[in-house]
Amino acid sequence: MTLAQHVTAADSWRFRPAAQQPAWPDPHRLRAAVDDLSSYPPLVFAGECDRLRDRLAAVARGEAFVLQGGDCAETFDAVTAGQVRDKVRTLLQMAAVLTYASSVPVVKIGRIAGQYSKPRSKPTETRDGVELPVYRGDAVNGLAFTPEARTPDPERLKRMYHASATTLNLIRAFTTGGYADLRQVHEWNRDFVAGSPVGERYERLARDIDDALTFLEACGADPSAFHSSEIFASHEALLLDYEAALTRNDARTGQPYDVSAHMIWIGERTRQLDGAHVEFASQVRNPIGVKLGPTTTADDALALIDRIDPQREPGRLTFITRMGAGAIRDILPELVAKVTAEGAQPAWICDPMHGNTFEAPSGHKTRSFDDVLDEVRGFFEVHHALGTHPGGIHIELTGDDVTECVGGGAPVTLTDLEQRYESACDPRLNRKQSLDLAFQVAELYRERERTLAPARATAGRAPAAVPAAA
Repeated sequence: MTLAQHVTAADSWRFRPAAQQPAWPDPHRLRAAVDDLSSYPPLVFAGECDRLRDRLAAVARGEAFVLQGGDCAETFDAVTAGQVRDKVRTLLQMAAVLTYASSVPVVKIGRIAGQYSKPRSKPTETRDGVELPVYRGDAVNGLAFTPEARTPDPERLKRMYHASATTLNLIRAFTTGGYADLRQVHEWNRDFVAGSPVGERYERLARDIDDALTFLEACGADPSAFHSSEIFASHEALLLDYEAALTRNDARTGQPYDVSAHMIWIGERTRQLDGAHVEFASQVRNPIGVKLGPTTTADDALALIDRIDPQREPGRLTFITRMGAGAIRDILPELVAKVTAEGAQPAWICDPMHGNTFEAPSGHKTRSFDDVLDEVRGFFEVHHALGTHPGGIHIELTGDDVTECVGGGAPVTLTDLEQRYESACDPRLNRKQSLDLAFQVAELYRERERTLAPARATAGRAPAAVPAAA
């Protein structure tokens, strides 16, 4: 069968340059793996993607907040009930704090059940004079520095599917089977505050949440939302053969959806306007995210909107900014101002991780908690100054007590990095650092609301009485 016979509306990307794709050594094995994937059941359903798009539309209108978080790069050996449970628990704890502080719904999106590939700055890696393909994530090759492990293997795409299916089943079990009960999540947060070296800072907020739950219980309020939660799945749509193989036409509408995840995003390295990734994203009906780094111009952002969200549909497009703590206050204002002036309504989310990576003396890639927090603070400051909505945060995190990022309330130092540095690619916030961040973002949101309240009150105040004769 020729390539032209394979092309559908969602396959138009095949005629565009595709960055960051593996050099698969055997195209016949790749085609066989893709054909198998094309016959597999959906991992998510179109109606679920539509529900997330509705949730993100509320974010774009300023009526909700996004918490998006999970591993830099998932690995096949981490698909265990314990590891998935701890990620879910961390997201639930962070969301509970943010929900109370913001008084708006928090849309929980995991970097999970599909984040098995990563873009890389170089195609090869050299050690002791030996050059091999770079590790591109478990969906492509292995981490071990051997010719066998580093050779891209398309059978890994099928392993990615099965690992994602297992993870999604675990998430659904944890979020609907009682584990996500709000009172239990709050008890976990109380334990965190009691055991944190900076717990006194968060004690008042924790006590306020406790009082609110006690009040609701006394009133007999017991809504179903207290006992379950909703976590959507997302990943970078990097490996286009995989994403295209999992694209299906919705039986209700006939529209194509990428059923590998509820939301997919395009990375900073693959957002070329004439590239395959933007073309693919423009063809599917999922909510789409695009990472915007410090080189992004307002014209770039507007052109991406024209390509991916030409109808200016709230919830369709999310911009995930990753500027770096030192650049966000200088670069973001023009982007937000010009996009807003054009009448577009993307949701704006801050990724404070990727622009703040540096190499420690030990050779480990790491990030400073203070830099992460400063970028989030700058993100809030910009939106506050412009009167726009800081829509959420996008964090690389784990539920484990790793030592990959430095700082935090229970600080990790540069000399601690080698103790539990377990990431397959980039450094993640550990559980305590993630909760530290949630409490501090909650404080930022409360500060913002306190400063906006007088203006809202003035805007909503009735005008002075006008004489009847007027």
